[in-house]
Amino acid sequence: MAEQLWTRSAGELAALIASREVSATEVLESHLGRIAEVNGSLNAVVRVLEDEARTAAADADRAVAAGEKLGPLHGVPFTVKDNIDVVGDVSTQGIPLLAEVVATADAPAVARMRAAGAIPFARTNMPELGLRVHTHSATYGLTRNPWDPEVTVAGSSGGEASAIAAGMSPIGLGNDIGGSLRNPAYACGIASIKPSAQRIPYATTTMPGTALMAEQLMLAQGVLARRVADVRQGFELLAGTDPRDPYCIAAPFDGPTTPRRAAIVPDPDGGSTDPRISDAVRAAGRALEAAGWQVDEVQPPRLEEAYLAWTMQMNGDLGHMRPLLEMALTPESLSFLDAGSDIFPEPTTESIHSTHQLRLEIAVAWATFMEQYPVIVGPTWTQRPFAHGFDISSTEASMAVLEMMRFILPQNLLGIPAVCVPTGVADGLPTGVQVTGRRFREDDCLAVGQLLEDAFGILTPIDPR
Repeated sequence: MAEQLWTRSAGELAALIASREVSATEVLESHLGRIAEVNGSLNAVVRVLEDEARTAAADADRAVAAGEKLGPLHGVPFTVKDNIDVVGDVSTQGIPLLAEVVATADAPAVARMRAAGAIPFARTNMPELGLRVHTHSATYGLTRNPWDPEVTVAGSSGGEASAIAAGMSPIGLGNDIGGSLRNPAYACGIASIKPSAQRIPYATTTMPGTALMAEQLMLAQGVLARRVADVRQGFELLAGTDPRDPYCIAAPFDGPTTPRRAAIVPDPDGGSTDPRISDAVRAAGRALEAAGWQVDEVQPPRLEEAYLAWTMQMNGDLGHMRPLLEMALTPESLSFLDAGSDIFPEPTTESIHSTHQLRLEIAVAWATFMEQYPVIVGPTWTQRPFAHGFDISSTEASMAVLEMMRFILPQNLLGIPAVCVPTGVADGLPTGVQVTGRRFREDDCLAVGQLLEDAFGILTPIDPR
């Protein structure tokens, strides 16, 4: 084929394999070759499951030859963040303590991708325990951004975003408790979805203990890809109930017709916004207006309180985990967590109780606002991707990073969905927006994301620079 297979989308690859124009083995080898070519300069992929993937690709080719019924992603390779279990492999989460703990079962998302015919073939880097928004781990080191090797890929699904943006993978799995699917998508110029809480099930055999409260309430599993259509298909394949995650629900993908009204938020309350990011949000608003939407520039309610409530929710868990964190994390990662200790008070029984009350109040305010504006379009980060190490260079820098994340935190706090989509390039780095919808209305987020992708185009894959 004139175009190399690693440049194709997951949906295109599935169609090519099903039509016998290419084999699953050819698709896999193309991506393995791309990893060999560019991963040395990016360090996005930390382990390649080469033998298992080649066996699975050969099995996929035999199924095609035999005329068997094929899954929607039959033979398509996918990558998996290093905190999502793949049976027979470790999930190190970037820390030496977990380096030899082998998964005895696939995580539900991995199992569902396999059921759709897809092939897990590589694991991707992340910060230690996902507790930093810059992808650097004690186990695997620094991941670089294919757009600019001197700036962050963000985190915590940073290895996924870098690998996908550079063509090493067409689609991948990550998760998000504080922007971890959206931060890297923005920094690397790709698409992603953080679904509503309790849409995609999660379970692990490699992490000791039971999920703490913030994880139960705010963590979401999701999909990253270069195209919104792939993100959409991935979400539809992964959503639904699983007995290992008993609070996960089955909800229809398509909801009632949504009024075509959107709030755009170029400059979210609570801090400053880079003009290039504000411009991208306003450009997205113009694209929606051209498609017949009513677009108003208006702030959602209680943004700064949402930031505070998310922080207090996380601090409650982090305080409980402190002895483990001191064993598991490097001083650099601990310093980022500790940066706000002088600003945000230590959690108490009373503050934890009041945080949950505040969370409900904010949820009511946002649900009321979204009756009028069922879609909100704003920044992911309000500043450009920072230089490596900036986030821990001083307490002031750490707080500046937390400030620039302020528009991603309400979605975790409230358990509502958000889709990230790139909008172009400014001064050598990608720009993008985040599309937020009402709870369980991923269909609205993805529809607007597709509209914006159609308007602005697709930026990746790119060669590392």
